Amino acid sequence: MKVIHIPCLEDNYSYLVIDENTKQGAVVDPVEPEKVIEVAKENGVELKLVLTTHHHWDHAGGNEKIKELVPGIKVYGGSVDNVKGCTNKVENGDKLSLGDSITILSLHTPCHTKGHISYYLTGKEEEDPAVFTGDTLFVAGCGRFFEGTAEQMHESLCVTLASLPKPTRVYCGHEYTVKNLQFAQTVEPDNGKISEKLSWAEKQRQSGLPTIPSTIEQELETNPFMRVDLPQVQERVGCKSPVEAMREIRLRKDNWRG
Repeated sequence: MKVIHIPCLEDNYSYLVIDENTKQGAVVDPVEPEKVIEVAKENGVELKLVLTTHHHWDHAGGNEKIKELVPGIKVYGGSVDNVKGCTNKVENGDKLSLGDSITILSLHTPCHTKGHISYYLTGKEEEDPAVFTGDTLFVAGCGRFFEGTAEQMHESLCVTLASLPKPTRVYCGHEYTVKNLQFAQTVEPDNGKISEKLSWAEKQRQSGLPTIPSTIEQELETNPFMRVDLPQVQERVGCKSPVEAMREIRLRKDNWRG
């Protein structure tokens, strides 16, 4: 299973996922379809599926166009998210396959939008799995609670995504990592893993390279929103429960002008 980053718009990422045996491909959130098709051609890939994480235009806005450009392509999206151009609705637990060796599991991760789906992909046994988290989980951050609650984000991040195998590679929808880690330092100034990752992320960006993928393990070490179950994090933000801490940290992030 090969994953290629395709930078789009200002700070979005689409991803091309390739089953290397069959050269069949799936694309996650192809907001600029022409770019995606170009990358697929360069890699000799036949595009089969679109995996849409949520309905916002900067993720689903290219679906109609890619259907025109690639006749017969299937467009998947969350059943309650009203995704533009969707041909196949998915619910939590639905499985799809790509090529010979890739299995795609749909995980309902609501809050940023009601029907947000993260896609968990497993390939050959020796390969680390990957999860495409759209705007639910960012590297060291999470999406704004536009259509949901702190309870839902806690469930999405700290239950659903946190239970994936630790080496799972995390591919999110935006390049927000440096800012997210700067904010994370305000929550946990003594967390050395955050400072370490921040200096790495700054170097990556200075070289024009992505900071993605992360891993579930790294997120559990550095992402304040995935660390709200820890008493020391709750204490740092003056809260007594994980959900309360989730709400408080999101509020602080919304008002942070770092």
